[in-house]
Amino acid sequence: MPLSKEYILALKELATGAVLRAMGPPMENDLERLRRSVEGRIVLITGASFGQGEATARLFAAAGATVLLAARTKARLDEIAAEITAVGGSAFSYSVDLIDVDAVDAFARQVLQEHGGVDILVHNAGKSLRRSVYRSAERLRDMDAMVGVNFTGPMRLTLALLPSMKVSRGAHIINIATAGLWMAPVAPRWSFYIACKAGFDTWLRSIALEVRGDGIDVTTIYAGHIKSRMVATRWVSRTPGHTPEQAAHILAYAASRRPRAMAPRSLSVVRVLGVIFEAPLGHVISYLDSRGGETTASEAAYVRAMAKEFADTHPIGTGS
Repeated sequence: MPLSKEYILALKELATGAVLRAMGPPMENDLERLRRSVEGRIVLITGASFGQGEATARLFAAAGATVLLAARTKARLDEIAAEITAVGGSAFSYSVDLIDVDAVDAFARQVLQEHGGVDILVHNAGKSLRRSVYRSAERLRDMDAMVGVNFTGPMRLTLALLPSMKVSRGAHIINIATAGLWMAPVAPRWSFYIACKAGFDTWLRSIALEVRGDGIDVTTIYAGHIKSRMVATRWVSRTPGHTPEQAAHILAYAASRRPRAMAPRSLSVVRVLGVIFEAPLGHVISYLDSRGGETTASEAAYVRAMAKEFADTHPIGTGS
């Protein structure tokens, strides 16, 4: 008798869950412990309009935190904040573009003026882009955007909020890095993305040694595959990964346990092998990259970007 579609989907979900529990970062399922860690505290989450940022905001608000939602799309943040408030939570929305240094500074001043400080800062916003170095040379504005979102923006925000976090004592910074930094520090076509994430990761882990004495903890989450809007390639979307709601429980573990670093358990062996066999692996990866090309999603994004740039520089009716 053939298995029903619903039964097959249920089995697949169970198998995926087992894989994630065995190989992924730990998740906090003790919600009372999370409540003891965040209740009554001010939690600022960047990139909170969708995905794990939104899910984390909802989870932390349900545990008693006052959540400050930050992203570019104010209308979407207002919806989330209203929904959180409607069920008894406390949430405030703020529009900020991390690419704009002045906007980041103004945002930090507004947060300090309206809330007095931040107890938990979650660097969740990020911009991912897979593109060859030659095409990157044609789209430098995209590279500048990645530097702003993944490095200088969060660094500037951290610096602006650190004095208030020092005063509050027991503050916490949580950074969503990428598992790519844990596995291997280099990868073709991901050069700008990895470089920006690595730069901020190194900077944050360095200042962690300075602020530890002020009662400020720093946790870096080398996140694995999260099924979010940033997933562009089809093969990645088909691999086991956490839903935004599951990812929120990973952040809850970070907030309640405060480890120095979190990464998928499965990557520990990969990390060691990557160091031991760095040279031969590099040759293999380089060869495979030379046999491949841009993904469909990357190609489409590039074409759209170039078309927009042409339209901006050659407006209709100018005769140019």
